[in-house]
Amino acid sequence: MAPSILNFRALRRRSKASFNNERSNTDVSSDASQGTGPSHMSGTSTPQSIAHASDPALDLQVKEPHQPAPRPLLHSASSPNRQSVSGMAGLGSPVANGKPALPLSQFAPRIANITENAWVYQKVLLVHGTIGDASQQSFDGTLSVTRLDDNFPPTYWPVSEFHFKALVYLQPGPNKIRFDFSSPKLPNSNSSNPIHASYLTVHMLPANSAPPLQLAILLSKDSPETFDAMPTRTEREGHDLETAIPKFRMAAYLWQAFTAEQMWRNKLGRRVFRFEEEWVSGTSNQRDRENGTLRSEARIHIIRSDKTTAEIRDLELAQQNEKASRPSDLFSIAAEAVQEYFKPLNGQKLYVSVLILDTHWDKEAKVVRGHAALGGTAGNMQIGIFGSHCLQSYPASFEEVVPAFTDCTPTDVAFVANDCNEAGSSWEAANIGIGAHLHETGHLFGCPHQESGVMMRDYVTLNRSFITREAFCWIACDSDSILASGFPTTPL
Repeated sequence: MAPSILNFRALRRRSKASFNNERSNTDVSSDASQGTGPSHMSGTSTPQSIAHASDPALDLQVKEPHQPAPRPLLHSASSPNRQSVSGMAGLGSPVANGKPALPLSQFAPRIANITENAWVYQKVLLVHGTIGDASQQSFDGTLSVTRLDDNFPPTYWPVSEFHFKALVYLQPGPNKIRFDFSSPKLPNSNSSNPIHASYLTVHMLPANSAPPLQLAILLSKDSPETFDAMPTRTEREGHDLETAIPKFRMAAYLWQAFTAEQMWRNKLGRRVFRFEEEWVSGTSNQRDRENGTLRSEARIHIIRSDKTTAEIRDLELAQQNEKASRPSDLFSIAAEAVQEYFKPLNGQKLYVSVLILDTHWDKEAKVVRGHAALGGTAGNMQIGIFGSHCLQSYPASFEEVVPAFTDCTPTDVAFVANDCNEAGSSWEAANIGIGAHLHETGHLFGCPHQESGVMMRDYVTLNRSFITREAFCWIACDSDSILASGFPTTPL
Protein backbone atom coordinates (compact mmCIF):
# COMPACT_ATOMS: atom_id res chain seq x y z
CA MET A 1 0.00 0.00 0.00
CA ALA A 2 1.39 3.41 -0.92
CA PRO A 3 2.26 5.72 2.02
CA SER A 4 -0.22 8.38 2.72
CA ILE A 5 0.57 11.94 1.80
CA LEU A 6 -0.40 12.93 5.33
CA ASN A 7 2.59 11.07 6.71
CA PHE A 8 4.96 13.15 4.56
CA ARG A 9 3.29 16.38 5.71
CA ALA A 10 3.73 15.35 9.34
CA LEU A 11 7.35 14.66 8.71
CA ARG A 12 7.88 18.13 7.18
CA ARG A 13 6.14 19.78 10.11
CA ARG A 14 8.55 18.30 12.63
CA SER A 15 10.63 20.99 14.26
CA LYS A 16 14.26 21.18 13.19
CA ALA A 17 15.06 21.59 16.86
CA SER A 18 14.24 17.96 17.50
CA PHE A 19 16.96 16.92 15.09
CA ASN A 20 19.34 19.29 16.83
CA ASN A 21 18.53 17.80 20.19
CA GLU A 22 19.13 14.30 18.92
CA ARG A 23 22.46 15.26 17.42
CA SER A 24 23.59 17.11 20.55
CA ASN A 25 22.79 14.07 22.63
CA THR A 26 24.95 12.01 20.32
CA ASP A 27 27.76 14.57 20.66
CA VAL A 28 27.61 14.42 24.43
CA SER A 29 27.96 10.67 24.49
CA SER A 30 30.79 10.87 21.98
CA ASP A 31 32.66 13.49 24.04
CA ALA A 32 32.17 11.51 27.19
CA SER A 33 33.71 8.48 25.58
CA GLN A 34 36.82 10.57 24.82
CA GLY A 35 37.21 11.72 28.40
CA THR A 36 36.30 15.38 27.71
CA GLY A 37 33.89 17.56 29.60
CA PRO A 38 30.11 17.86 29.03
CA SER A 39 28.85 19.37 25.80
CA HIS A 40 27.70 22.60 27.41
CA MET A 41 31.32 23.26 28.42
CA SER A 42 32.73 22.63 24.98
CA GLY A 43 30.53 25.20 23.19
CA THR A 44 29.68 22.87 20.29
CA SER A 45 25.89 22.52 20.86
CA THR A 46 23.09 25.07 20.79
CA PRO A 47 20.96 25.64 23.92
CA GLN A 48 17.35 24.47 23.47
CA SER A 49 15.86 27.89 24.20
CA ILE A 50 17.73 29.40 21.30
CA ALA A 51 17.09 26.44 19.02
CA HIS A 52 13.27 26.56 19.45
CA ALA A 53 13.15 30.32 18.88
CA SER A 54 15.27 30.35 15.80
CA ASP A 55 14.49 29.78 12.16
CA PRO A 56 14.53 26.02 11.34
CA ALA A 57 16.60 26.77 8.26
CA LEU A 58 19.30 28.63 10.21
CA ASP A 59 21.51 25.57 10.55
CA LEU A 60 21.45 25.13 6.81
CA GLN A 61 22.90 28.62 6.34
CA VAL A 62 25.58 28.80 9.08
CA LYS A 63 28.38 26.23 9.26
CA GLU A 64 29.24 24.69 12.60
CA PRO A 65 32.33 26.17 14.28
CA HIS A 66 35.46 24.03 14.11
CA GLN A 67 35.75 21.74 17.09
CA PRO A 68 39.35 21.65 18.43
CA ALA A 69 40.99 18.31 19.03
CA PRO A 70 40.84 17.17 22.65
CA ARG A 71 43.95 18.07 24.67
CA PRO A 72 45.99 15.18 26.07
CA LEU A 73 45.83 14.62 29.77
CA LEU A 74 48.77 16.03 31.77
CA HIS A 75 50.68 13.50 33.82
CA SER A 76 51.07 14.25 37.49
CA ALA A 77 54.52 15.36 38.64
CA SER A 78 54.38 12.62 41.22
CA SER A 79 53.73 9.87 38.71
CA PRO A 80 56.70 7.52 38.33
CA ASN A 81 58.70 7.38 35.13
CA ARG A 82 58.47 3.76 34.15
CA GLN A 83 60.97 4.17 31.30
CA SER A 84 63.92 5.59 33.28
CA VAL A 85 66.06 2.49 32.87
CA SER A 86 69.85 2.95 32.86
CA GLY A 87 71.17 2.91 29.33
CA MET A 88 67.87 3.56 27.52
CA ALA A 89 67.50 6.32 24.96
CA GLY A 90 67.24 9.81 26.34
CA LEU A 91 68.71 9.08 29.76
CA GLY A 92 70.39 12.18 31.12
CA SER A 93 69.91 14.18 27.93
CA PRO A 94 69.12 17.90 28.44
CA VAL A 95 65.71 19.41 27.82
CA ALA A 96 65.08 22.70 26.03
CA ASN A 97 66.54 24.89 28.78
CA GLY A 98 69.82 22.97 28.76
CA LYS A 99 69.30 21.30 32.14
CA PRO A 100 69.16 17.55 32.74
CA ALA A 101 65.76 15.90 32.49
CA LEU A 102 66.64 13.35 35.20
CA PRO A 103 68.45 13.60 38.55
CA LEU A 104 72.22 13.83 38.29
CA SER A 105 74.30 10.70 38.44
CA GLN A 106 76.39 10.14 41.54
CA PHE A 107 79.37 10.31 39.17
CA ALA A 108 78.41 13.69 37.71
CA PRO A 109 81.29 16.23 37.79
CA ARG A 110 81.15 18.79 40.58
CA ILE A 111 82.78 22.15 39.86
CA ALA A 112 84.43 23.56 43.00
CA ASN A 113 85.61 27.03 42.00
CA ILE A 114 82.67 28.62 40.16
CA THR A 115 78.90 28.66 40.59
CA GLU A 116 75.95 28.68 38.22
CA ASN A 117 75.40 31.99 36.38
CA ALA A 118 78.70 33.44 37.58
CA TRP A 119 80.27 36.38 35.71
CA VAL A 120 83.85 36.33 34.46
CA TYR A 121 85.94 38.65 32.28
CA GLN A 122 88.36 36.43 30.37
CA LYS A 123 88.14 34.14 27.36
CA VAL A 124 89.67 31.06 29.00
CA LEU A 125 88.34 29.88 32.35
CA LEU A 126 90.22 27.46 34.60
CA VAL A 127 87.94 25.11 36.56
CA HIS A 128 88.65 22.28 38.97
CA GLY A 129 86.52 19.86 40.91
CA THR A 130 85.76 16.25 41.69
CA ILE A 131 83.67 13.41 40.34
CA GLY A 132 80.93 12.75 42.87
CA ASP A 133 82.14 12.23 46.43
CA ALA A 134 85.86 11.58 46.03
CA SER A 135 86.18 10.63 49.71
CA GLN A 136 84.03 7.53 49.24
CA GLN A 137 85.70 5.97 46.22
CA SER A 138 87.92 7.11 43.40
CA PHE A 139 89.41 5.99 40.11
CA ASP A 140 90.69 7.52 36.91
CA GLY A 141 88.76 8.53 33.84
CA THR A 142 88.20 11.33 31.34
CA LEU A 143 86.28 14.60 31.58
CA SER A 144 84.85 16.08 28.40
CA VAL A 145 83.88 19.76 28.23
CA THR A 146 81.30 20.64 25.59
CA ARG A 147 79.66 23.90 24.60
CA LEU A 148 75.97 23.29 23.93
CA ASP A 149 76.08 25.68 20.94
CA ASP A 150 79.05 23.79 19.39
CA ASN A 151 80.94 27.05 18.81
CA PHE A 152 84.03 25.30 20.12
CA PRO A 153 84.82 21.59 19.78
CA PRO A 154 84.71 19.34 22.87
CA THR A 155 87.93 19.14 24.86
CA TYR A 156 89.08 16.24 27.00
CA TRP A 157 90.89 16.34 30.34
CA PRO A 158 92.28 13.54 32.52
CA VAL A 159 90.59 12.66 35.80
CA SER A 160 92.99 11.32 38.44
CA GLU A 161 91.43 9.61 41.44
CA PHE A 162 88.21 11.58 40.83
CA HIS A 163 90.00 14.96 40.68
CA PHE A 164 90.09 17.05 37.52
CA LYS A 165 91.21 20.40 36.15
CA ALA A 166 90.07 21.80 32.82
CA LEU A 167 90.06 24.90 30.64
CA VAL A 168 86.77 26.24 29.30
CA TYR A 169 86.59 28.43 26.20
CA LEU A 170 84.16 31.33 26.67
CA GLN A 171 82.53 33.85 24.36
CA PRO A 172 80.84 37.14 25.30
CA GLY A 173 77.41 36.53 26.81
CA PRO A 174 75.98 33.38 28.39
CA ASN A 175 77.97 30.19 27.87
CA LYS A 176 76.15 26.89 28.47
CA ILE A 177 78.66 24.13 29.18
CA ARG A 178 78.23 20.40 29.72
CA PHE A 179 80.74 18.33 31.70
CA ASP A 180 80.73 14.56 31.10
CA PHE A 181 82.67 11.92 32.99
CA SER A 182 83.55 8.56 31.49
CA SER A 183 85.66 5.69 32.74
CA PRO A 184 86.15 2.05 31.74
CA LYS A 185 85.18 1.15 35.31
CA LEU A 186 81.69 2.63 34.92
CA PRO A 187 78.83 1.06 32.94
CA ASN A 188 77.43 2.97 29.96
CA SER A 189 80.48 5.22 29.79
CA ASN A 190 80.68 4.73 26.04
CA SER A 191 77.02 5.60 25.51
CA SER A 192 76.12 8.58 23.35
CA ASN A 193 73.82 9.84 26.12
CA PRO A 194 75.27 12.20 28.76
CA ILE A 195 74.74 9.77 31.62
CA HIS A 196 77.30 11.10 34.12
CA ALA A 197 76.91 14.78 33.27
CA SER A 198 76.47 18.17 34.88
CA TYR A 199 75.69 21.56 33.39
CA LEU A 200 76.98 25.06 34.04
CA THR A 201 76.11 28.51 32.69
CA VAL A 202 78.85 31.14 32.85
CA HIS A 203 78.45 34.72 31.65
CA MET A 204 81.48 36.34 30.07
CA LEU A 205 81.71 40.13 29.95
CA PRO A 206 84.76 41.55 28.16
CA ALA A 207 86.39 44.22 30.33
CA ASN A 208 86.95 47.18 28.02
CA SER A 209 87.40 49.85 30.68
CA ALA A 210 91.20 49.49 30.82
CA PRO A 211 93.97 49.33 28.21
CA PRO A 212 94.74 45.83 26.91
CA LEU A 213 97.94 43.90 27.37
CA GLN A 214 99.57 43.85 23.95
CA LEU A 215 101.42 40.70 22.87
CA ALA A 216 104.40 41.15 20.57
CA ILE A 217 107.06 38.99 18.94
CA LEU A 218 110.30 40.89 18.36
CA LEU A 219 112.45 40.08 15.32
CA SER A 220 115.77 41.47 14.16
CA LYS A 221 115.81 43.15 10.77
CA ASP A 222 117.54 40.13 9.20
CA SER A 223 115.94 37.48 11.39
CA PRO A 224 115.75 33.88 10.09
CA GLU A 225 112.31 33.83 11.78
CA THR A 226 113.00 30.57 13.59
CA PHE A 227 113.38 29.52 17.21
CA ASP A 228 115.40 26.76 18.88
CA ALA A 229 113.85 23.29 18.73
CA MET A 230 115.02 19.70 18.73
CA PRO A 231 115.01 17.95 15.31
CA THR A 232 112.12 15.64 16.23
CA ARG A 233 110.01 18.60 17.27
CA THR A 234 110.96 20.58 14.18
CA GLU A 235 109.96 17.68 11.95
CA ARG A 236 106.62 17.26 13.71
CA GLU A 237 105.41 20.85 14.01
CA GLY A 238 108.04 23.23 12.61
CA HIS A 239 109.90 26.03 14.38
CA ASP A 240 109.15 29.10 12.29
CA LEU A 241 107.18 32.27 12.94
CA GLU A 242 103.88 30.65 11.94
CA THR A 243 104.44 28.05 14.64
CA ALA A 244 105.52 30.62 17.21
CA ILE A 245 102.35 32.72 16.94
CA PRO A 246 99.80 30.13 18.19
CA LYS A 247 102.22 28.92 20.88
CA PHE A 248 102.70 32.41 22.28
CA ARG A 249 98.95 33.08 22.03
CA MET A 250 98.10 29.93 23.96
CA ALA A 251 100.68 30.78 26.61
CA ALA A 252 98.97 34.16 27.02
CA TYR A 253 95.59 32.44 27.47
CA LEU A 254 97.14 30.32 30.22
CA TRP A 255 98.45 33.48 31.88
CA GLN A 256 94.97 34.94 31.81
CA ALA A 257 93.25 31.83 33.18
CA PHE A 258 95.87 31.41 35.93
CA THR A 259 95.79 35.08 36.99
CA ALA A 260 91.98 35.25 37.18
CA GLU A 261 91.89 32.09 39.29
CA GLN A 262 94.59 33.33 41.66
CA MET A 263 92.82 36.69 42.06
CA TRP A 264 89.58 34.92 42.93
CA ARG A 265 91.28 32.64 45.48
CA ASN A 266 92.77 35.69 47.18
CA LYS A 267 89.35 37.39 47.54
CA LEU A 268 90.03 39.95 44.81
CA GLY A 269 87.32 38.85 42.40
CA ARG A 270 87.92 37.39 38.94
CA ARG A 271 89.81 40.45 37.75
CA VAL A 272 92.43 40.01 35.07
CA PHE A 273 94.13 41.80 32.18
CA ARG A 274 92.60 41.59 28.73
CA PHE A 275 94.15 41.27 25.26
CA GLU A 276 93.62 43.17 22.06
CA GLU A 277 91.85 40.81 19.66
CA GLU A 278 91.58 40.42 15.91
CA TRP A 279 89.43 38.36 13.50
CA VAL A 280 91.79 35.70 12.16
CA SER A 281 91.96 32.00 11.43
CA GLY A 282 91.42 30.29 14.76
CA THR A 283 94.38 28.57 16.42
CA SER A 284 92.90 27.64 19.80
CA ASN A 285 91.74 24.22 18.63
CA GLN A 286 92.62 21.69 15.96
CA ARG A 287 89.23 21.88 14.25
CA ASP A 288 89.66 25.57 13.49
CA ARG A 289 93.05 24.91 11.92
CA GLU A 290 91.76 22.08 9.74
CA ASN A 291 88.66 23.95 8.60
CA GLY A 292 90.19 27.42 8.42
CA THR A 293 87.49 28.77 10.75
CA LEU A 294 87.74 32.48 11.49
CA ARG A 295 87.59 33.47 15.14
CA SER A 296 88.34 36.44 17.39
CA GLU A 297 91.76 35.64 18.87
CA ALA A 298 94.34 37.53 20.90
CA ARG A 299 96.38 39.64 18.50
CA ILE A 300 100.09 38.93 18.19
CA HIS A 301 102.01 41.96 16.90
CA ILE A 302 105.09 41.20 14.78
CA ILE A 303 107.65 43.93 15.45
CA ARG A 304 110.90 44.36 13.50
CA SER A 305 113.84 45.93 15.27
CA ASP A 306 116.47 47.98 13.48
CA LYS A 307 119.12 45.73 15.04
CA THR A 308 120.67 42.75 13.30
CA THR A 309 120.51 39.17 14.55
CA ALA A 310 124.19 39.36 15.48
CA GLU A 311 123.60 42.48 17.57
CA ILE A 312 120.71 40.89 19.46
CA ARG A 313 122.72 37.72 20.05
CA ASP A 314 125.80 39.59 21.26
CA LEU A 315 127.24 37.90 24.36
CA GLU A 316 127.67 41.30 26.00
CA LEU A 317 123.86 41.60 26.03
CA ALA A 318 123.10 38.09 27.28
CA GLN A 319 121.62 38.34 30.76
CA GLN A 320 122.83 34.89 31.76
CA ASN A 321 126.41 35.76 30.83
CA GLU A 322 128.08 36.65 34.11
CA LYS A 323 130.69 38.71 32.26
CA ALA A 324 128.19 40.66 30.12
CA SER A 325 128.91 44.39 30.10
CA ARG A 326 125.42 45.47 28.94
CA PRO A 327 122.93 42.86 30.24
CA SER A 328 120.00 45.32 30.27
CA ASP A 329 120.43 46.59 26.70
CA LEU A 330 117.96 44.06 25.30
CA PHE A 331 115.26 45.83 27.28
CA SER A 332 116.20 49.14 25.67
CA ILE A 333 116.26 47.56 22.20
CA ALA A 334 112.79 46.12 22.75
CA ALA A 335 111.45 49.41 24.13
CA GLU A 336 112.72 51.37 21.12
CA ALA A 337 111.17 48.88 18.68
CA VAL A 338 107.85 48.92 20.54
CA GLN A 339 107.85 52.73 20.63
CA GLU A 340 108.48 52.91 16.89
CA TYR A 341 105.81 50.30 16.11
CA PHE A 342 102.90 51.58 18.25
CA LYS A 343 103.80 55.28 18.24
CA PRO A 344 101.76 56.00 21.40
CA LEU A 345 100.36 59.47 21.92
CA ASN A 346 101.54 61.69 24.75
CA GLY A 347 100.07 60.41 27.99
CA GLN A 348 98.81 57.20 26.41
CA LYS A 349 99.68 54.17 28.55
CA LEU A 350 100.90 51.11 26.72
CA TYR A 351 101.36 47.62 28.19
CA VAL A 352 103.37 45.22 26.06
CA SER A 353 104.73 41.74 26.74
CA VAL A 354 107.48 40.88 24.26
CA LEU A 355 108.80 37.50 23.12
CA ILE A 356 112.26 37.70 21.49
CA LEU A 357 112.22 35.17 18.65
CA ASP A 358 115.95 35.41 17.83
CA THR A 359 117.00 33.93 21.16
CA HIS A 360 119.56 31.15 20.60
CA TRP A 361 121.28 28.56 22.79
CA ASP A 362 125.06 28.67 22.40
CA LYS A 363 126.17 25.20 23.44
CA GLU A 364 129.85 26.15 23.19
CA ALA A 365 129.60 29.15 25.52
CA LYS A 366 126.74 27.48 27.44
CA VAL A 367 124.80 30.73 27.37
CA VAL A 368 121.37 31.65 26.02
CA ARG A 369 122.04 34.50 23.61
CA GLY A 370 119.42 37.13 22.85
CA HIS A 371 117.54 36.51 26.08
CA ALA A 372 116.74 38.67 29.08
CA ALA A 373 113.99 38.29 31.67
CA LEU A 374 113.10 41.87 32.52
CA GLY A 375 109.97 43.92 33.13
CA GLY A 376 109.36 47.53 34.04
CA THR A 377 108.78 51.07 32.81
CA ALA A 378 110.10 52.75 29.67
CA GLY A 379 108.65 56.27 29.46
CA ASN A 380 104.88 55.95 29.12
CA MET A 381 105.22 52.28 28.27
CA GLN A 382 105.19 49.26 30.54
CA ILE A 383 107.20 46.44 28.96
CA GLY A 384 108.18 42.90 29.83
CA ILE A 385 110.60 40.81 27.74
CA PHE A 386 111.56 37.16 27.60
CA GLY A 387 113.42 34.85 25.19
CA SER A 388 112.05 32.07 23.00
CA HIS A 389 114.47 29.33 24.10
CA CYS A 390 111.64 27.32 25.76
CA LEU A 391 109.04 27.99 23.07
CA GLN A 392 109.26 24.52 21.53
CA SER A 393 107.65 23.09 24.70
CA TYR A 394 104.63 25.44 24.70
CA PRO A 395 101.17 24.15 23.77
CA ALA A 396 99.64 25.68 20.64
CA SER A 397 95.99 24.80 21.35
CA PHE A 398 93.64 23.50 24.03
CA GLU A 399 94.29 19.92 22.94
CA GLU A 400 98.02 20.33 23.60
CA VAL A 401 97.86 21.75 27.14
CA VAL A 402 97.88 18.43 29.01
CA PRO A 403 100.46 16.81 26.68
CA ALA A 404 102.71 19.86 27.04
CA PHE A 405 102.64 19.71 30.85
CA THR A 406 103.16 15.94 30.98
CA ASP A 407 105.80 15.50 28.23
CA CYS A 408 108.82 13.80 29.84
CA THR A 409 111.06 14.09 26.79
CA PRO A 410 114.56 14.92 28.09
CA THR A 411 116.04 18.23 27.09
CA ASP A 412 118.82 17.69 24.56
CA VAL A 413 121.32 20.48 25.27
CA ALA A 414 122.89 19.91 21.87
CA PHE A 415 119.91 21.80 20.41
CA VAL A 416 118.03 23.63 23.19
CA ALA A 417 118.83 25.19 26.55
CA ASN A 418 118.21 23.78 29.99
CA ASP A 419 117.37 27.14 31.54
CA CYS A 420 118.95 27.53 35.00
CA ASN A 421 119.26 23.74 35.06
CA GLU A 422 115.53 23.60 35.90
CA ALA A 423 114.27 22.50 32.49
CA GLY A 424 115.53 18.95 32.24
CA SER A 425 112.40 17.75 30.45
CA SER A 426 109.89 19.26 28.07
CA TRP A 427 107.16 19.88 30.67
CA GLU A 428 109.64 21.60 32.98
CA ALA A 429 110.79 23.82 30.11
CA ALA A 430 107.14 24.78 29.53
CA ASN A 431 106.91 25.77 33.21
CA ILE A 432 110.02 27.93 32.98
CA GLY A 433 109.11 29.62 29.71
CA ILE A 434 105.42 30.29 30.33
CA GLY A 435 105.80 30.94 34.06
CA ALA A 436 108.88 33.16 33.99
CA HIS A 437 107.43 35.24 31.16
CA LEU A 438 104.27 35.70 33.24
CA HIS A 439 106.57 36.78 36.09
CA GLU A 440 108.01 39.53 33.88
CA THR A 441 104.51 40.47 32.73
CA GLY A 442 103.66 40.94 36.40
CA HIS A 443 106.59 43.31 36.69
CA LEU A 444 105.32 45.41 33.77
CA PHE A 445 102.04 45.81 35.68
CA GLY A 446 104.01 47.02 38.71
CA CYS A 447 104.05 43.83 40.78
CA PRO A 448 107.21 43.47 42.90
CA HIS A 449 108.80 40.23 44.03
CA GLN A 450 106.84 38.33 46.66
CA GLU A 451 107.65 35.73 49.27
CA SER A 452 105.92 33.02 47.24
CA GLY A 453 103.87 32.51 44.13
CA VAL A 454 104.55 33.32 40.50
CA MET A 455 106.15 36.64 41.50
CA MET A 456 108.85 34.71 43.32
CA ARG A 457 110.08 31.55 41.55
CA ASP A 458 107.12 29.27 42.16
CA TYR A 459 106.40 29.24 38.44
CA VAL A 460 108.50 26.07 38.29
CA THR A 461 105.31 24.33 39.45
CA LEU A 462 102.96 26.21 37.13
CA ASN A 463 101.90 22.89 35.59
CA ARG A 464 100.07 21.95 38.81
CA SER A 465 97.44 24.57 38.09
CA PHE A 466 96.40 22.77 34.90
CA ILE A 467 96.92 19.05 35.55
CA THR A 468 96.03 16.67 38.38
CA ARG A 469 99.01 14.31 38.26
CA GLU A 470 102.61 15.43 37.84
CA ALA A 471 104.89 13.77 35.33
CA PHE A 472 108.34 12.32 35.98
CA CYS A 473 110.88 14.89 37.13
CA TRP A 474 114.28 15.07 35.41
CA ILE A 475 115.86 17.67 37.70
CA ALA A 476 117.61 16.70 40.94
CA CYS A 477 114.81 15.63 43.27
CA ASP A 478 114.83 13.75 46.54
CA SER A 479 112.95 10.48 46.82
CA ASP A 480 110.01 12.05 48.66
CA SER A 481 109.30 14.58 45.92
CA ILE A 482 109.52 11.92 43.22
CA LEU A 483 107.07 9.79 45.16
CA ALA A 484 104.72 12.74 45.67
CA SER A 485 104.73 13.48 41.95
CA GLY A 486 102.76 10.29 41.37
CA PHE A 487 99.73 11.50 43.32
CA PRO A 488 97.00 13.92 42.19
CA THR A 489 98.12 17.49 42.70
CA THR A 490 95.80 19.51 44.92
CA PRO A 491 94.72 22.96 43.64
CA LEU A 492 97.33 25.63 44.28
